[in-house]
Amino acid sequence: MTDDRLPAGPAGDDSRLPTQSEVRAAGALAERRAGAALALELHEEQRRDEDEIDLLAFWHILVKRRRLIVGVLAAVVALALLYTLTATPIYRATAVLQLEKSGIQVLPVNGIQPGDSIGWDPEFLQTQYELIKSRALAERVANELDLDPATLQRLEDPGWLGRMLGLLQPKKTTPAKAKPGTGEARRDALRQMREVAGIISAGLSVEPIRDSRLVRIHFDSPSPEFSARAANAIAEGYIAAGLERRFGASSYAKTYLEEQLKLAKARLEDSERKLVEFAQKENLVNTGEQGQSLAAQNLTQLNAALATAQDQRIRAQARWQQAASGAMPADMLANSNVRALQQQKGQLQAQYQLKLQTFKPDYPEMLQLKSQIDELDRQIAKEFDAIRASVKAEYDAAVRQEQMLTGQIAALRTQALDVDGRSIQYNILKREVDTNRQLYDALLQRYKEVGVAGDVRANNISIIDRAEVPTSRFKPSLTLNLAIGLLLGGVLGVLLAFLLEFLDDTLKTPEDIEQKLKLPVLGIIPKLGPKESVAEVAANPQSSFSEAYRSVRTALQFATDHGVPKTLLVTSSGPGEGKSTTALALARNLTQLGKRVLLIDADLRNPSLHKTLGLRPEFGLSNLLAGACAFSDTVQSTGEAQLDVILAGPLPPNPAELLSGSKLISLLTVGSERYDHVIVDGPPVLGLADAPILSNAIDGTLLVVTSAKTKISAAQAALKRLLAARARIVGALLTKYDARTAGYGYGYGYRYDSYYAYGGKPRLTKG
Repeated sequence: MTDDRLPAGPAGDDSRLPTQSEVRAAGALAERRAGAALALELHEEQRRDEDEIDLLAFWHILVKRRRLIVGVLAAVVALALLYTLTATPIYRATAVLQLEKSGIQVLPVNGIQPGDSIGWDPEFLQTQYELIKSRALAERVANELDLDPATLQRLEDPGWLGRMLGLLQPKKTTPAKAKPGTGEARRDALRQMREVAGIISAGLSVEPIRDSRLVRIHFDSPSPEFSARAANAIAEGYIAAGLERRFGASSYAKTYLEEQLKLAKARLEDSERKLVEFAQKENLVNTGEQGQSLAAQNLTQLNAALATAQDQRIRAQARWQQAASGAMPADMLANSNVRALQQQKGQLQAQYQLKLQTFKPDYPEMLQLKSQIDELDRQIAKEFDAIRASVKAEYDAAVRQEQMLTGQIAALRTQALDVDGRSIQYNILKREVDTNRQLYDALLQRYKEVGVAGDVRANNISIIDRAEVPTSRFKPSLTLNLAIGLLLGGVLGVLLAFLLEFLDDTLKTPEDIEQKLKLPVLGIIPKLGPKESVAEVAANPQSSFSEAYRSVRTALQFATDHGVPKTLLVTSSGPGEGKSTTALALARNLTQLGKRVLLIDADLRNPSLHKTLGLRPEFGLSNLLAGACAFSDTVQSTGEAQLDVILAGPLPPNPAELLSGSKLISLLTVGSERYDHVIVDGPPVLGLADAPILSNAIDGTLLVVTSAKTKISAAQAALKRLLAARARIVGALLTKYDARTAGYGYGYGYRYDSYYAYGGKPRLTKG
């Protein structure tokens, strides 16, 4: 734990003023702590924002994948256009029908009301829709149309798509035409009729008109004349089939009902005769109410009265029990003077307590108040006694009423049982009469309905608009198909863009590095164009490439409290991420500040600095670490002022063992004494032990990340290895970043073409 106290003076003298260096150190410590607190606060705020929907991030994804979205959209629209231009045109003819549950009543008939056609009946309408689409109606229409084979073949045209699919299946051989009148001819006719019925069913569609009893019958086919002909034939065939079903059923039902009415009438007359004879014989009087006798009716009424009396007695008993326990019924209290007396008593008690603070209880005025309170208590008790007496009287009356009704019911029960015993046979005969009468009335009503339906009612289905020959095709619609293609292509393109984006597990933006690696981004290096080389853009001090590395140099000056680390390791998670280019560019930028810089190629497995600088690696780091040469023998001049380099030298068989020795510490110590900064171009972290060894011995480590190439898992694994080696990581550097393909900044709020154009022409390196 760091001690924030100022250093004490000699012999424990705390009054000594701090030196200037101590003040600067304390100020730097305070600034670092303030910066750490601010970074922590920003990080916590960023974590809270991660739970919210970031519409700007979605927009950046769409901008980044715009070429893919436009490509998918163009492909789908092209397919929709191709299908529209090559598909067989279909023509639609429409007939409009009116469906009523029953036809219009032509003559007024008693007992038959026309109101059954009024009201919404979805079951009836749905039944009619299914009848229109039934196979039986399709076969009926097919017989009426009587199509010839040429017309049938023209209607069965599958279109270009169907013909292409037909090439994948063997074509069935058409059988030879059979002779008329033979069984084979009848089978051919039946097969042709079924084919036409299939065409009718396939081209037919039913569209109910909302909030009405009208329905549209559509028929689609390649021939406009046949579409109109088929739509009208379907409407007429549906009406004819309905009439045939209705009149056929009415004729049969009328004959059957006439016979049943004769039998029912005879049974009703015979049962009524037997009922009257039995009632006269037994001297029974029926009041007509559910076959009950007078005694039974009186008993029923008394039972109802007894139930009411019992209910009243129970309520009165409950009220009496309540009053006896001291809790008076609320309605009784409301109708008495108890509330008023209690209010007066409360007022007198309040006056008594108030004056008791001044006078003693035996004071005359106090005695007078006490006597008034006692009098009110007696009146309240008297009122309560009167209420209890009233409740008790109510309860006694209810008990006497219940007892009287119980006695009367006991007397009537014997009389009713005697009458019921003699009425058993009467009730049997009465039920038989009622059953026969109901059956007779139902048959008579049905007979009237059938007669009226067959004689005085018109058809309940009528044609409102007959189908006409269409003048324009119904489908395919160029406008509709292009609109569907645009919508479908856009949706597919967006979905594919989001799918590829979320499947992409690479670090693409500075925000990804900050969120996934929790490292500060010290710089963003733009991606070079296909015709540009690193040497060309690095040689141009006004290029965005050079400007980006100068911003990295500036960021490194604030990475520690003493500026740019004395020794700096540049490494990456894997090869080919630009660490050698970064190490050389940082070394050159530091020399522009007047610093003497030593650049070391510490990648003893795949060195590259000697190719970039055009030097011969006869002696290098491997010779120095092995003790084969001195420090001065390995240092070479790059030809640039104040920049020297130590190349990797011959590739050793054991690089990790060489780096683990004490020679590395000596090299860094000597280099730090002779140069202002030592930049080490290190090997990749993953798979090798070299980079962790170097990071432990060097003051600061810079992790290079390639945009849209370095995987998140690889970068996190490399970071874990460096932290396990106690590396002092100063931050990360994002290379090969293309702001245009990444969605223009991802929250950084600038583009390289506008940023580096400040004060001059844009110098964006094409990516």
